Amino acid sequence: MLPPIEHRIAEEIGVRPQQVFATVQLLNEGATVPFIARYRKEVTGSLDDTQLRLLEERFGYLRELEDRRATVLVSIEEQGKLTPELKNDIENAETKQLLEDLYLPYKPKRRTKAQIAREAGLEPLADALFNDPTLVPETEAAKYVNPATEPPEKHVPDVKAALDGARQILMERFAEDAVLLERMRSYLNENALIVSTVAEGKETEGAKFRDWFDFREKIATIPSHRALALLRGRQEDFLRLSIKTEQELRDPPESSPCIAMVADRFRLKDQGRAADKWLLETARWTWLVKLSLHLELELMNGLRERAEEEAIRVFARNLHDLLLAAPAGARITLGLDPGIRTGCKVAVVDRTGKLLDTATLYPHEPRRDWEGSLAALRHLCQKHEVDLIAIGNGTASRETDKLAADLMKRHPELKLTKVMVSEAGASVYSASELAAREFPELDVSLRGAVSIARRLQDPLAELVKIDPKSIGVGQYQHDLNQGKLAKSLDAVVEDCVNSVGVDVNMASVPLLTRISGLNSTLAANIVAYRDQHGAFKSREQLKAVPRLGDKTFEQAAGFLRIVGGDNPLDASAVHPEAYPVAARILADIAKVSHGGTPGKVDPAKYTDEKFGLPTVQDILRELDKPGRDPRPEFKTASFCEGIESLKDLEPGMMLEGVVTNVTNFGAFIDIGVHQDGLVHVSALADKFVKDPHSVVKAGDLVKVKVLEVDVARKRIALSMRMGDTPTPKSEPKVSRGGTPSRQNSRPAPRREAEPAGAMASAFAKLKR
Repeated sequence: MLPPIEHRIAEEIGVRPQQVFATVQLLNEGATVPFIARYRKEVTGSLDDTQLRLLEERFGYLRELEDRRATVLVSIEEQGKLTPELKNDIENAETKQLLEDLYLPYKPKRRTKAQIAREAGLEPLADALFNDPTLVPETEAAKYVNPATEPPEKHVPDVKAALDGARQILMERFAEDAVLLERMRSYLNENALIVSTVAEGKETEGAKFRDWFDFREKIATIPSHRALALLRGRQEDFLRLSIKTEQELRDPPESSPCIAMVADRFRLKDQGRAADKWLLETARWTWLVKLSLHLELELMNGLRERAEEEAIRVFARNLHDLLLAAPAGARITLGLDPGIRTGCKVAVVDRTGKLLDTATLYPHEPRRDWEGSLAALRHLCQKHEVDLIAIGNGTASRETDKLAADLMKRHPELKLTKVMVSEAGASVYSASELAAREFPELDVSLRGAVSIARRLQDPLAELVKIDPKSIGVGQYQHDLNQGKLAKSLDAVVEDCVNSVGVDVNMASVPLLTRISGLNSTLAANIVAYRDQHGAFKSREQLKAVPRLGDKTFEQAAGFLRIVGGDNPLDASAVHPEAYPVAARILADIAKVSHGGTPGKVDPAKYTDEKFGLPTVQDILRELDKPGRDPRPEFKTASFCEGIESLKDLEPGMMLEGVVTNVTNFGAFIDIGVHQDGLVHVSALADKFVKDPHSVVKAGDLVKVKVLEVDVARKRIALSMRMGDTPTPKSEPKVSRGGTPSRQNSRPAPRREAEPAGAMASAFAKLKR
């Protein structure tokens, strides 16, 4: 018997079984992963959110495996075919695949040729020839000829029909042997190649897949992005894919090593006996007819699943980095959604993201009202004391960036900073029901400008309003299992939102929905209560929100911040259940600040049966820098003047850019020409890089060198190794004007409360 599920998981992820037992109990009680990771460290032994997500996933898989195991045992037992040996094999099956292999011979199936042969009474013939190869097949088969047509299932017209029926029985028996299937699967997974050829007559139409017209690679080592490219080519009917061994590519199909594996498994050899050749031919047909197509489909599906899992991991990691990108903070921001014929849409939002003003400008074709646009922008910036200009990076973004630069040059007294912002997903938000409820009277295109401004202020708060799949930081995302992708991305969003926390008096319904323990209904109830009764003064007041019970409060309270409320601790990540511990610590700090003896705080002094050392240490860190935002400092990239399209690029140029997406084969960089360039994994660093994420992440500012520009295919090859030689060779350039790229670095306003000493004083006053 296999050990209990919890023990197996503990061994897999390298923790103690007690940690798994405790975590599973918390999950079964309805606790969320962010809550467990942050506030139940004593219970789980400080498992982090990554370990908890893996544990949750594996527990679900193994629980499904146990349920299926029970179903299989009952089914075979009801058939009266459950032997002690088979029961032992089933009880020790460690994967769903092996369990299904064992169940295959007993699984109810449609009426097969082998079943028809059994009904005709040919199973004894199959057994006789298999058990005694000295028998002459034709002579033995003659005993089973039954030309009678009644009953029809017993009709065996001649010797050939009898032998064909016996062969079908043995082929099915061989093909359903669990040991053989596992051996073949293991061999092919390790040695087989995926072979790609162009579909007949599709050479021109499928030119974008020409790299795969004559391609082969081991399925064991092919990277996920190449596998997904091949599968997409097949899906679009430009490529033909197959699974072959090296030997099958060189020699006829009869030479397949898999045929020898069938023969070896059932000890079939040509020793000159009468039935040897017939049995070996049965082994050959078992592979060619029964197993080759079945295993090719299984291996192809397995390859797709592995490639999808890796692509989902890449997507999730990129989304995590994007959501936790540095916020510009509470600054008055003007959002510019570039456009040509329909004009540039402008929206100004205040420090909290509230819409203040809108406008539509026409600086580009066909009106070319450059001066009028500048005047309108100057007026808006002066009127609302704008600090930042956020420019969407879509069509006409470089031309619109020039407009903002001209405004800054003519009016330095405005002290503006312009930033190019990814507008991926902004159009999705603009047309959403959420945007319609938020701005019912606002034109759809103007809603996009609002979103661009807000995502500069706080990327996390704005991006949660958009379906993660629409943000565009994945690879082959539309080819992936959409259910698994959505589940993974939702988990990332949940973890990111809860790692930062939200101001409950400013947060939108979509942002609150991602908080531990809350759902869309409760989030809407919180906002409705806030609108009706005014800003929350304390976390305790949250309990007055309809349908927000004690369990929900426990899960959510620590991630909801109330800045400037009745209790200073409500602005921190300290959970209300730990306020007594925090009060003791703050009281001791207050004594020191009033003439007590200074000394280092000993965390062990504040532990008890409920709150152990990990929680006390978290409280001390929070009191040291209360309300600290874990996201990095806000920085902006400045694109080179005069470099606005692919035609402006020349090999050798050195530019600054922003990482927009990271894949397994490299990183895509926005250098301000409407087309991201690619830094291949081999050009990310001067050392070998296995995982591009170990060097860069989405949102990073990087310096790159242009290696090659393919205008026709809209491809830009970049390098982060400044010593790389471009193709063709060219003198390194920075820009046509020779002005080097530069980086503006301005610290974002931090959401920090008073230092611990001041907080202790405030808390002491509150107590008095």
